Amino acid sequence: MDRLTSMRVFARVARDGSFAAAARELDISRAMVSKHVMNLEENLGVRLLNRNTRQVSMTEAGANYLERLQHILADLDEAEEAVATLTSEPRGILRLNAPPSFGAFHLVPLLAEFMQMYPKVQVELKLTDRTAGVVEEGFDLAIEVGRLADSSLVARTLAHSRLVVAGSPDYLARHGTPQTPADLDTHNCLTSSRFPPRDEWPFRGPDGDTLHKVNGRFRSNIGDAVHRMAVNGLGLTMLPTYMIGNDLRAGRLQALLLDYEPAPYAIAAMYPDRRYLPVKVRSLVDFLAERFGPKPDWEAWDPEGQPRSGKAGG
Repeated sequence: MDRLTSMRVFARVARDGSFAAAARELDISRAMVSKHVMNLEENLGVRLLNRNTRQVSMTEAGANYLERLQHILADLDEAEEAVATLTSEPRGILRLNAPPSFGAFHLVPLLAEFMQMYPKVQVELKLTDRTAGVVEEGFDLAIEVGRLADSSLVARTLAHSRLVVAGSPDYLARHGTPQTPADLDTHNCLTSSRFPPRDEWPFRGPDGDTLHKVNGRFRSNIGDAVHRMAVNGLGLTMLPTYMIGNDLRAGRLQALLLDYEPAPYAIAAMYPDRRYLPVKVRSLVDFLAERFGPKPDWEAWDPEGQPRSGKAGG
């Protein structure tokens, strides 16, 4: 059996922790996956994986081998990409991670267009709020939204999303329109654990950046839940415009406190720092940057038509 193929199969089994999952991803039979791993173990003269009916785990020798193997495979992929960039079109499996809301509403439609342009590309998309370890979990690319942390990864900004306080016209008619962050103390503020963190909303005023503690009757770990509550008139929320831009444009929500608006969130593509970036990754990043453009769809609403000043409670 081809030793290099066996090495790649073992790496996939080790990553997935499952022969069956590796077989599905590699589009081969589970028996063939097992044969590749056994072939590798026979050649090395050591057991790499412990198997039982419920799970697969690496032996100490397997963990040490995998650590070295990942570097070898990465170097090999880079060497192949260095040649492929001269002649080939994007192809192969492209593994991405992205936040659920942004991924479902903004990334998926563009991925469909990208895959129609490049029929040799296969996409595996994982939607999660958890920041993924791009290298450790085998992703080619991760889309991050928010304040970008220091990282060994390359970050290319694709677009920005404003972070605004918003409420429905019905709620504002019943409870009044806040004119300063301090006015939020008398409002039901709907909070999410992601945008912005917990119950402290960021603002930018004459004295610089500040955090204002808010309170309310509804909190969720999912921004979409908070978003729907706001549209339904339960209270005010602070969310990125990529989530609520359509509602602002349609008038289902009104943006508030724009004179105190904090710095926008960056939406960035994160990928390993490699000398030869795979064609499939570079092509997708360039495609997304072009499609989002300097003013993405979620900013296609008129901020001048939104409340800025006036008497609170009106």
